[in-house]
Amino acid sequence: MNKNFKRTTVTAALPYANGGVHIGHLAGVYVPADIYVRYLRLKKQEVIFIGGSDEHGVPVTIRARKEGITVQDVVDRYHKLIKESFEEFGISFDIYSRTTSDIHHKFASDFFRTLYDKGELLEKTEEQFCDKVTGEFLSDRYIVGTCPRCGAEGAYGDQCEKCGATLSPDELINPSNKNNPSHGLEKKATKNWYLPLDKYQEWLKGWILDNHKEWRSNVYGQCKSWLDMDLQPRAMTRDLDWGIPVPVKGAEGKVLYVWFDAPIGYISNTKELCDSQPEKWGSWQKWWQDEDTRLVHFIGKDNIVFHCLIFPVMMKAHGGYIMPDNVPANEFLNLENDKISTSRNWAIWLHEYLKDFPGKQDVLRYVLTANAPETKDNNFTWKDFQERNNSELVAIYGNFVNRALQLTKKYWNGKVPACGEMTDTDQHTIAEFKDVKGKVEELLDNFKFREAQKEAMNLARIGNRYITECEPWKVWKTDPKRVETILYVALQLTANLSIAFEPFLPFSSSRLRKMLNLEGCDWEQLGSTEILTAGHQLAEPGLLFEKIDDDVIDGQLKRLEEIALANKAESYQAEPFKENVPFDVFEKLDIRVGRVKACEKVKKSKKLLKFCIDDGSGTDRTILSGIASYYEPSELIGKQVVFVANFEPRKMMGEESCGMILSALNYDGSLSVITPSSEVKPGAQVQ
Repeated sequence: MNKNFKRTTVTAALPYANGGVHIGHLAGVYVPADIYVRYLRLKKQEVIFIGGSDEHGVPVTIRARKEGITVQDVVDRYHKLIKESFEEFGISFDIYSRTTSDIHHKFASDFFRTLYDKGELLEKTEEQFCDKVTGEFLSDRYIVGTCPRCGAEGAYGDQCEKCGATLSPDELINPSNKNNPSHGLEKKATKNWYLPLDKYQEWLKGWILDNHKEWRSNVYGQCKSWLDMDLQPRAMTRDLDWGIPVPVKGAEGKVLYVWFDAPIGYISNTKELCDSQPEKWGSWQKWWQDEDTRLVHFIGKDNIVFHCLIFPVMMKAHGGYIMPDNVPANEFLNLENDKISTSRNWAIWLHEYLKDFPGKQDVLRYVLTANAPETKDNNFTWKDFQERNNSELVAIYGNFVNRALQLTKKYWNGKVPACGEMTDTDQHTIAEFKDVKGKVEELLDNFKFREAQKEAMNLARIGNRYITECEPWKVWKTDPKRVETILYVALQLTANLSIAFEPFLPFSSSRLRKMLNLEGCDWEQLGSTEILTAGHQLAEPGLLFEKIDDDVIDGQLKRLEEIALANKAESYQAEPFKENVPFDVFEKLDIRVGRVKACEKVKKSKKLLKFCIDDGSGTDRTILSGIASYYEPSELIGKQVVFVANFEPRKMMGEESCGMILSALNYDGSLSVITPSSEVKPGAQVQ
């Protein structure tokens, strides 16, 4: 922070209202933003937290077309789902609105018109991709091809989901029409209005590269990469039928580019809140146009270019707006070592988590913060989720709190004992946690949420070690007075935990304060040894966290396995055909039909089944086949199978196999035995 600001405006990226919110969104944007805002509120700083649904753009139209409903139906459904999920999860927005509101439509339209009237927009006619059959202009998301950065197939015309690169359709290698591949693509001239980024390139260099070297290296580095190249004008309008109409004569059938209108949603949502509660929030201009206000954007790395280059240029060109003081963008969070993908449903959705793990909001908040992708991509696994809950929240934090409160209940009926003479152990323990406030504040002020949460958890580690060393349950027998001091110190640590974890784990902090019979949370008391006074009556203690069993995690992993299989089925493509061979090569194969008389597993083999086949010759044939993973022997007895009869016999696991049973290899790697569609005599030839 370069100056002493009077207040802070915090924004969190607007999620597309084409689906729910997943853990990648939470880890990348909403959990760190919420931690930061809660921290500022605890410090009694003036802050406003702005969120909302992005309801324009192509993703919502794709969803509507897929489901056969109106776009408005889609955004209404998902706006409600997202808003309610955030509320239940404790993301404490001061307002969560939407970009289909009348306030936003007018504000965004007026903003564009101001730029137009000031001559800040370029009117250009250029060729853009359209459907070759229908002539319909295609949005960037309807054009797919090979990513020029990482080589991934299926990259969209605006972004590669594999590497996260921001793209344009012209950059794609071998672009194609996503929804109608057979229609093909062609280019057609169309008029749009462009934001002249090149005009502001030198200003951007000075503002970011010279004045904001304190930004995260990933943010600063990406901005520098863009600014080291020649910035080009970028279209702020699109040929679409869903969005905010361009307020210019001759622009019929065109709407504002979603990345023009979406960030303006931060401002219009602020206006909506301020207009509804002016006595509390004042005017919206105070939060966006006063130099004493600090602006902080929380986003994912795929949105850096829009929040650090395009939106600031929009505000600079308009005039009168403050610039973001920091943009603490996170990298991506993967799921079980694979990139989270909405289109592939490879995600853990917040609304489903809240249903599957009721009352465990803080567990997910804790794990996502512990694995926060602050400077590089990170990974979420269900096993790590379980381990952190059971070994950290339960075994460290919850265990210490339970020991301190239960021993106080046992020895003093739940009343805080008086502090007697301090030993070196007591003094050392107090010295260990007295500086926690300064440490946590320094880390949160610098957006190091993962390290800040570690400092909070360190209090519980200190407490556990202290109680273990002091052994009050043993000392009680010989020196009850000493136990008073031990539990006094332990209870002060417990009270400190309820404060230190408040920004991170608000639900459990609230429960802990109820057990301590404390009202409110005073951040200034963090590090104090006098939060609880002698004689203070505690409430009934309870478990702060619960263990999560293996079967619960196994259920979640099974669901992901099913999703992965469904994705494989949907994306299945047949293997390329092998080279042609002469017909007489095929004629050399003797392919027959036989009936399975007996079938059993081969000892010491996980793959092989041993078949006894009636091949029509009068002598039973033994064939071994590696399909034990896909069939029980009893399933195959009595069935007719197709086999190659004239392969040379060969030994496998000590058994001789005379032939090969033919099976089809499915998309998921499973094998299906080939059988005739109707009954034939054993030994019948396949021709």
